[in-house]
Amino acid sequence: MLNIPSQSFPAPISQQRVSSSVGRSKVPLKPGRSLMDWIRLTKSGADLTGVKGKLIEVTEDELANHNKKDDCWVCIRGLVYNVSPYMEYHPGGVEELMKAAGSDGTDLFDQVHRWVNYESMLKECLVGRMAVKPLSVAKGMPIAKKVPVPLFKEVMPRYDWFQTDTNITVIIYTKEKALTCGSVIADLQGGVLSTEVILGESSYLLHIRLSHEVEEDVSVQTSCGVGKVELGMKKKSVTKWKELGLPLDSHDSLLKSKDRGLFYRKCTLVSITDVTHDTKLYCLQLPHGTSFQVPIGKHVYLKSVIKGSEIVKPYTPVFRRLIPEQEVTDFDSKNIFLMIKIYPDGALTSHIGNLQLGDSLYASNPEGQFSTSHLQGVTTLYLLAAGTGFTPMAKLIQYALKDLDGLRRTRLLFFNRSEKDILWMSQLQQVAEEDNRFEVEHVLSEPSLEWTGKRGRIELSLLSDFMNKSTDDSKTLVCVCGPSPFTEQALTILQKLGFSEEEIHAFLG
Repeated sequence: MLNIPSQSFPAPISQQRVSSSVGRSKVPLKPGRSLMDWIRLTKSGADLTGVKGKLIEVTEDELANHNKKDDCWVCIRGLVYNVSPYMEYHPGGVEELMKAAGSDGTDLFDQVHRWVNYESMLKECLVGRMAVKPLSVAKGMPIAKKVPVPLFKEVMPRYDWFQTDTNITVIIYTKEKALTCGSVIADLQGGVLSTEVILGESSYLLHIRLSHEVEEDVSVQTSCGVGKVELGMKKKSVTKWKELGLPLDSHDSLLKSKDRGLFYRKCTLVSITDVTHDTKLYCLQLPHGTSFQVPIGKHVYLKSVIKGSEIVKPYTPVFRRLIPEQEVTDFDSKNIFLMIKIYPDGALTSHIGNLQLGDSLYASNPEGQFSTSHLQGVTTLYLLAAGTGFTPMAKLIQYALKDLDGLRRTRLLFFNRSEKDILWMSQLQQVAEEDNRFEVEHVLSEPSLEWTGKRGRIELSLLSDFMNKSTDDSKTLVCVCGPSPFTEQALTILQKLGFSEEEIHAFLG
């Protein structure tokens, strides 16, 4: 909720200043202030509104008066909430919530947590509705004048369709030559076809209720050279269609990806594999009518309703193994592999840890700012990971070693607490033995007496020894992922070592 980064994070040298304005800086919560504790409080019957539960109309002046820690109202999309009771439960701390005190916090909220169901989280704190919608301004930021500009430089995609006695084919023409299988997300549920084609920072959407019944399965083929997408469906009966169907919301439209909302589908848990003592690899099978692959560096949101509240968390998918396997082409388009550390008191992971095969979770479309274009021309790739911050690095390692022709060196510096916490340790060692361009070093903060590797935490001297700032024409990229304090410190150190913002990408989640 309203977890907005301070002015110092992401660091000025981080690509996140360019590719994402979002950061998460969690603060330690007091005992009894976890998400589950908050859920229990909302169900206790206590008056969390401060107005005895009576919904009122709130004027701009009235909203502005409630701007103190013990009397804090915030407007989100026209609804006003008393967030004072939530202050001590907010993972981002009181200070972050206070940035929206007495004002419209919609933009601040959307910068980080547009995927959070705030209506469920704060439903017991609802004061009422704005009488007049206030001006939405991030505190401390100048109000920019809106100048009409063309929304997109891209050519508007178009679509067509044709049929045979047994099949329906929808063709989308994008003229995007960099189109890949990971660019297309197709869902066919209940006779409704929803398709998103990711085109850089934009998304082309098809959303249509088909005029006749089809089998609930859709095939996806992409022609990269010409930017063409083909969606194939099988008719349930031999009927000649006069039209494809009825257009629904946002059909045949091109939107900024950040404005297109999140779509969830119900996935089935089909396998669970132990990775370490507290981390497991979960395989979620997509519905029959869904087809998509999660691109490198992207994440999905998992959603579940727990004790009446909707809980959502981001996770970065990995492959089934770090060592490439020969698998059928559509395997990754029908399954999502997630490496998840189970926290006994975690609001979502404790629930996931109790799931059995056949149980369900909801997964969103892929999200994230990373693009393989960041890797074009890279000759040296440094990866700094802590704990499950390793997950985006897993696909990066495979992609770099397989598809970057000019790659000379990939080095992973992997931080963990102890030997038993290292994810895929043997597989990392195997990759290093089979490809001399890859190296991995482990750093442990609480190693056993037998540990002969590096000890400690991230610091300047450690990174200075690990990575060399290139002085020739080679191109370097440094990727960072881990808990917020780790990422923040890494970005600060990288700045001191002379790395520019173009040479750094921080995965924030």
